[in-house]
Amino acid sequence: MELSHIEHVGIAVPNLEEAIAFYENTLGLKCFAIEEVADQKVRTAFFKVGQTKIELLEGTSEDSAISKYIANNGGRGGIQHIAFAVEDGVANALAEVEGKGCRLIDKAPRKGAEGLNIAFLHPKSTFGTLIEMCEDPAKK
Repeated sequence: MELSHIEHVGIAVPNLEEAIAFYENTLGLKCFAIEEVADQKVRTAFFKVGQTKIELLEGTSEDSAISKYIANNGGRGGIQHIAFAVEDGVANALAEVEGKGCRLIDKAPRKGAEGLNIAFLHPKSTFGTLIEMCEDPAKK
């Protein structure tokens, strides 16, 4: 498995519009995409900083992973995950890390934001950080 770069950092936010305004008006970044990923019950907004993206995530349902994360953090958001782009495919990366004893949330890749194949590693196997393996957009 070869990781090419940090694809994005996922930040859970209680209010997507307010968070977008902060990133644009205070930090001077430009939101280049907003999308809903219905099966994950989330709305996302993306910003680019160099080669890395910032993904803001707002839950669209109280039972979404993002809404639960925010509820467990006293109603505040925060860094929810880090995504690594993999050169040789998400399925191969999953097989490799599982073979090394890593616990998986996703046993197979699924579609995420921007139409990329993604899968998550369980934070109990990654020293407390939710890690996303993400199809390298350059290889799509």
